[in-house]
Amino acid sequence: MNKDALPPFPIDDHVGAWTPHGRFVIEGAAIGPLAGLTFAAKDLFDVAGHPTGAGNPAWLATHPAPERSSPLVDALLAAGATLVGKTLTDELAYSINGDNVHYGTPLNVRAPGRVPGGSSSGSAAAVAAGLCDFALGTDTGGSTRVPASYCGIWGLRTTHGLLSRDGLVPLNPGFDTPTWLAQDAATFLAVARVLLPETRTRFTRALLLEDTLAQADDAFRPAAEQVFDALSAGCDAVRTTVSGGKDADEAAATLEQWRQTYITASAREAWQVHGEWIGANTPAFGPAVAARFNAASGIAADAADAAVARQARIRASVRAMLGEDGVAVLPSAASVAPRLDASGAEVDEVRSRTFRITCVAGLAGLPQVSLPFVSASGLPAGISLLGPAGSDLALVALAVSLWQRLQGGGGAS
Repeated sequence: MNKDALPPFPIDDHVGAWTPHGRFVIEGAAIGPLAGLTFAAKDLFDVAGHPTGAGNPAWLATHPAPERSSPLVDALLAAGATLVGKTLTDELAYSINGDNVHYGTPLNVRAPGRVPGGSSSGSAAAVAAGLCDFALGTDTGGSTRVPASYCGIWGLRTTHGLLSRDGLVPLNPGFDTPTWLAQDAATFLAVARVLLPETRTRFTRALLLEDTLAQADDAFRPAAEQVFDALSAGCDAVRTTVSGGKDADEAAATLEQWRQTYITASAREAWQVHGEWIGANTPAFGPAVAARFNAASGIAADAADAAVARQARIRASVRAMLGEDGVAVLPSAASVAPRLDASGAEVDEVRSRTFRITCVAGLAGLPQVSLPFVSASGLPAGISLLGPAGSDLALVALAVSLWQRLQGGGGAS
């Protein structure tokens, strides 16, 4: 698209977060709990009259502008927030790195020279740069938790099925969740109060998931211990492993099996959702995304069925561990944001370790909130709280309360 032909846009997008077709403004209601705030929507969310591109030019060309918006977009506009367009996504949300071969890689202002994380890359970059107050994203395998960690902002994965996925381009319906990111705790909580149902969850147990922490770099340990100590002051606290492994090797092997379960079950779904469109349109994908869809096309039904059966057992195990009152502490990602010039092997190694962490909430369908800490090296490193199904609003409120206590004590960044 010719930049000279673009309509006037009030935002100086100096981080490359917006899509070329997503530069528009829709004013929110004059009065409401979010009045005066601005938000952007990841380019998977439908906005009536504006095309949804899903990070790929072929998708954009083969899908007309929708007549209806996502219910979440409508809810935010009705609450007073103003929509300031659409932000970049990795192609069809099939990546957690944050690069897009067609539209580029948004700048991570909190970690210059490093990726923003994906697939909610534009949403995270825009929020981190202060170009909007919050932004809608999605999280399937980590697509909000990872960029939140890399960019030093608030983010979450919602309980699977809690929020409407109508008007949202799917990747894996069995794992996809609508989400949002925000730069500050107050805005993050304000959006939660608009979008999430009330819950009476009361957290009385705190768990530090040592096996997930072992998958992350040492930079995550100090903040995780700090969060766990703060929770322990008001809860029964225990250090444990979500995988049930009795030693480090066994725990790591089990989490790798969980990662493979997620990869197999989700990839099969991705091909069921998009295989016909890919075959009919032969879209150009970046090498990594193309390789994932190619692998997905070859997953046999019996292997996928076995993975789904394993997922059900994992889901029951994790939910039983948390019960109705447990909150677990774990890293949001396995490393700080990789460098833009990292090799493919380096990116894949981080991706594998990260998925051993993020697959826990994904397989169990549970909410997870990422709090924005900073490592000793000065780079963002998110720490998460994982809660019972449906506890989303209480979990966000707990995270914000905990953050405020740590900030008051001078311990959090």
